[in-house]
Amino acid sequence: FICRNNGYAISTPANEQYAGDGIACRGTAYGMPAIRVDGGDARAMYCATRAAREMALRDGCPVLLEAMSYRSGHHSTSDDSSRYRTREEMVAWRARDPVVRFRHWLVSSGWRDEAQEKQLRHATRQQVIEAPDKASKVAKPPVSDMFKDVYAEMPWHLQEQLQETLQVARRHP
Repeated sequence: FICRNNGYAISTPANEQYAGDGIACRGTAYGMPAIRVDGGDARAMYCATRAAREMALRDGCPVLLEAMSYRSGHHSTSDDSSRYRTREEMVAWRARDPVVRFRHWLVSSGWRDEAQEKQLRHATRQQVIEAPDKASKVAKPPVSDMFKDVYAEMPWHLQEQLQETLQVARRHP
């Protein structure tokens, strides 16, 4: 299990939301090993995920991985995080931006340079611009697909919901 702990429960700071210093200790309380990792460090996340996988396979048990991170934006469109976070807090966390940190590591390791970065950004921008047009040409899956691929045999209540959804779709094509 991976829990991304962004330090907030919607607009409530985690230290006011629950006792303790995080979620990892709860894994231990449920009898499962837990790992806490810097969720903003891609290499640390890779290593922790790999270690958790090895534990799960070796010991045949679940593993809780708590990725300590920061939500740099608002919780939702109706949220204004500047009401409960200071500008200084947000600026301090932006200085630890995971993408910038990883890019810096790639450059300092000699695996990427500014020219490659510029080329990649240009190519990626083009893909993003072209994606909606490509997606609009792909046939939409049947509405019933959203009820499939969850259970080997669909439970009665989902069968009822499927039938209701199909009736609505027929009435409002």
